[in-house]
Amino acid sequence: MLKTAALRTGRLALLCLLPLATPLHAEQVGEVGVDWVGNDIVIEAVADPKVEGVTCHIAYFERGLIDRLSKGNWFEDPSNASIACRQTGPITIGAIARDEDGEDVFSTSRSIILKSLRVKRIYDEGNQTLIYLAHAAELTDGSAKLAVSTVPLYGTEVTWKD
Repeated sequence: MLKTAALRTGRLALLCLLPLATPLHAEQVGEVGVDWVGNDIVIEAVADPKVEGVTCHIAYFERGLIDRLSKGNWFEDPSNASIACRQTGPITIGAIARDEDGEDVFSTSRSIILKSLRVKRIYDEGNQTLIYLAHAAELTDGSAKLAVSTVPLYGTEVTWKD
């Protein structure tokens, strides 16, 4: 019953935040309950919209209703995330940023306005590798919480379409 209330509350918060999120579709593929108060680890699959054949799996912590009530910060989840990106089919690379700044692939809000979880793709041409960086972006203090995953292109048949 508490889990159902927490899910409803989480979904309501997500509906309020939809205008702030990138329209990229993330598909939930797993959920692990970590304690009795309804805190969960959620795992989502995100296909890179400009690189066909690459899928990233992102795991993050989602606070339950009891945790939100007892600790405050009602509309905020932790910034921590883990990412693993792999080739999941033939790779076709579209018009991607090729500079060292890369470009955002995915972004979702982790609080009402101050914090987001972002995935950025950087192309390492010298090593023929796509680098995916998951990091928290916090308006107030920034954050050193990050995770990185790579998809090697060396030895893989890659099609470029610009």
